[in-house]
Amino acid sequence: MLGGSVLTLALTGSSFATQATTGEGLLASVSSGLKQDEAKKIGTALDLIQSNYYQDVDRSKLVDGAINGMMQSLDDPYSSYMGKKTAEEFEETIEGSFSGIGAEVSSEDGNVVVVSPIKGSPAEKAGIRAKDVILTVNGESLHGLELNDAVAKIRGPKGSEAKLTIKRSGSAAPIEYTIVRADVDLETVKAHMEPGKVGVIEITQFSQNTGERFKQELSKLEKEGMEGLVIDVRNDPGGVLSVVIDIAEQFVPKGKVIVQVEDKNQKREQTLSKGSGKSYPVALLMNKGSASASEILAGALQQSAGAKLLGENSFGKGTVQTSFNKQFGDGSLLKITIAKWLTPNGSWIHKKGIKPDIAVAQPDYYSVAPINKDTTLKYNMNNTDIKSAQTMLDALGYKPGRKDGFFDQKTVTAVKSFQKAQKLSESGNVDAKTAEALETALIKHIRDPKNDNQLKAGIAEVQKEIAASAANH
Repeated sequence: MLGGSVLTLALTGSSFATQATTGEGLLASVSSGLKQDEAKKIGTALDLIQSNYYQDVDRSKLVDGAINGMMQSLDDPYSSYMGKKTAEEFEETIEGSFSGIGAEVSSEDGNVVVVSPIKGSPAEKAGIRAKDVILTVNGESLHGLELNDAVAKIRGPKGSEAKLTIKRSGSAAPIEYTIVRADVDLETVKAHMEPGKVGVIEITQFSQNTGERFKQELSKLEKEGMEGLVIDVRNDPGGVLSVVIDIAEQFVPKGKVIVQVEDKNQKREQTLSKGSGKSYPVALLMNKGSASASEILAGALQQSAGAKLLGENSFGKGTVQTSFNKQFGDGSLLKITIAKWLTPNGSWIHKKGIKPDIAVAQPDYYSVAPINKDTTLKYNMNNTDIKSAQTMLDALGYKPGRKDGFFDQKTVTAVKSFQKAQKLSESGNVDAKTAEALETALIKHIRDPKNDNQLKAGIAEVQKEIAASAANH
């Protein structure tokens, strides 16, 4: 539940929070925060608008607009004002469930940018990727909107459709997605054992119960004889600071730095581990959707616990936010960036991210664009949708022989083979049904751990370290 002030390391209008000890009186009243001439100027503007605007105006909306204007003037995508309704949605996410498409977003240069799709969410299943720019929702442009207004348009009741137009780096034309909104119930920790006694724990975000769930799964793996661990924070957008510290403390030896927080006066406060560390090797998987608290964990494990980082460069969010809601008294909330966080060695990774020790890319089909279902793709055509179809066919083992977008005879043969396997009409054309079947089959293929290059590399790295440790003993 939200208290008077909350500390969060999330990136969106639906962020995650925990209690913090910040000043209760920061926003206690307008009069204490404004000089007399400032209060007079704002009051005069309100009166002039209310008296002279050609339509009746809602004074509360003007006041909210003034606060929004102040937040926007900071030019900080992570500082924002939330009205009562948005603040309630914020609280829903803290509690671990909400209705929507399931994607964390931020605002950059007036654009709504995906930080990460939540694992298992409608957005992830549809193929939304980190760094995608959401241009429109159901035909409405999001450009220039205040982030909370944009989030309100993206979210919606279970079962409703969100038709998104996406701009993706590397794609010449915008990509269309139709996503059915659903209840996003956030089970944040999943674990299993791989061959060679390598445990894998996946953290999808750092919400209030994540620390306890992580301890439970870690203890279970250790009791099963685990000899090494892979922690997976890919597409984990962040969350609660105290939770990531709690998790990192289990691996960082006592007295070593987990994270540093620096305020605007450049005063740094270090969080030192009270734990004892682990004797077994640990590796962490990350990608460009790993942000904020995920990056804190990556930095702590790499620099203070000797863990290896594998995958891709992380997102790059190195600031800390505190949110206030008691001070307004009407259910609204103000989220303000109050500091930056640094890795144990003092690096600020903001807008740069953390580089992996071992770079591992996923196959090209992981980021393939969906196929436009409005046009049937046929022999001798040439376009980007055909390129997507060829990439999917190749990934699924049907070997079109090329992935450049030209629909040749070998592509026709590959399509027919796929259609036969799917019990579809063997036309050799990619119609809407064939396109949908291709995308569904590809998602299933991607979710098979055998096709996950980064997971396989993480497991192999830990197995190698286990073997090296055994040889030394």
